[in-house]
Amino acid sequence: MSASNVARESAELQSALRASAATVETMIDRLLPLPDGPEARLMEAMRYATLGGGKRMRAFLVMRTASLFVVDERCAARVGAAVEMLHAYSLVHDDLPAMDDDDLRRGKPSTHRAYDEATAILVGDALQTRAFEVLAEPETHANPEARCELVQALAQASGARGMAGGQMFDILAPSLGKLSAEDVGRLQALKTGRLIQFSAEAGAILGRAPTAQRHLLAAYGRDLGAAFQIADDILDATGTTEETGKTAGKDAAAGKATLVAVLGLERARLQAELLARQAAQHLESFGERAADLRALAAYTVARRS
Repeated sequence: MSASNVARESAELQSALRASAATVETMIDRLLPLPDGPEARLMEAMRYATLGGGKRMRAFLVMRTASLFVVDERCAARVGAAVEMLHAYSLVHDDLPAMDDDDLRRGKPSTHRAYDEATAILVGDALQTRAFEVLAEPETHANPEARCELVQALAQASGARGMAGGQMFDILAPSLGKLSAEDVGRLQALKTGRLIQFSAEAGAILGRAPTAQRHLLAAYGRDLGAAFQIADDILDATGTTEETGKTAGKDAAAGKATLVAVLGLERARLQAELLARQAAQHLESFGERAADLRALAAYTVARRS
């Protein structure tokens, strides 16, 4: 592909990402209204943790995969908002002193620093439950089977056999001795990849897509998630705090299990690029309708934030 075509695709993707993020941001704002009474502080902190930051890549995946099946944009935006709430909960808890103990998230004080630790714990709890509440509401899909499938799939992606299990693996990793590349890949697939995989598959669930197409999008999300996490590890090793919006170099300082640590910087970069190409190949049968999703795979390993 020529340099001009690459530049054009990149510009189109950035525009699509911004448009999707704005749509989902508006939906999150609507789904997290401020109540009266003492509990308003909790909702204020939930909004602090969720609104006004992040790439919204997971929501973009929901929105774009749903568009492949002509799903109503409002329904897709609700699912995208739910995924972003659940992702935000994981970040709030991840930043706590008992976990990664980080004072910075998305370029601003992490939630437990802006409020306090007890509030941050409640923020995570409430964002998680609100995410599932949104998926279960009739406004998300007229078909109760679709809503049940979304709830089940997100629960599997985020629970003990998904994101939470991956976080446990990450906590235990320093005591397990030297991990292989396969071990680290499994850890990252659970901690990060499963939620990204769900986000890609959610559009097919919303669109009541055939099983074969749902599996293709899940495979795309799986490989994209793996590439994304390696790219994050590379950014932690090579980027600045200003670029990433979080404390740079912290993984290495904490002895975290990453593919950069196991393979070295250059081999990890090559692995990320391979996974991104592999992710794009899963989309061949969707043709030009999936152009943004293919461009996202390439962007994932080239980004600097």
